[in-house]
Amino acid sequence: MMIRKIDTGDRQRLFDIYLQGVEEGNATFETEIDELKWWHQMKKADVFVIEEQTVVVGWVKMTFVSERPVYKGVRELSLYVDRAERGKGYGSLLLQHMIQFAENNGIWTLQSHIFPENIASLTMQQQAGFTIVGKREKIAKHGARWRDTLLLERRSQKID
Repeated sequence: MMIRKIDTGDRQRLFDIYLQGVEEGNATFETEIDELKWWHQMKKADVFVIEEQTVVVGWVKMTFVSERPVYKGVRELSLYVDRAERGKGYGSLLLQHMIQFAENNGIWTLQSHIFPENIASLTMQQQAGFTIVGKREKIAKHGARWRDTLLLERRSQKID
């Protein structure tokens, strides 16, 4: 098992894993994705993959929440694991890697938005020290249905 930064050769595999989350309906509001635009956004973020025997089985992404300088240490986290590989601890390893990356790079808050129905992601993040700081009711439509999200955050252990 190895965790590393993404490279251009990962594009299709990362997109395929992301599409699983889109299809399942509890990982993202997205229903249709422009692959080129998606990849361009991925390249601007901090993204790591986890490989098992040279096969990418999951990825984690951290993006800026704002361009304003006062929020330079606040990032939003997204994490996806191939459905055939879930339950093996890969998501937790990716999450711990990103937490350590954040701690080492002056990032003081990691946040995520999770559908309340996504129990696995919610549990994994809470076990990693994320807390629910709010519920955003009917924040956006997923297809034709309004959905809620839970806002979770984890504060750095190194901030003053």
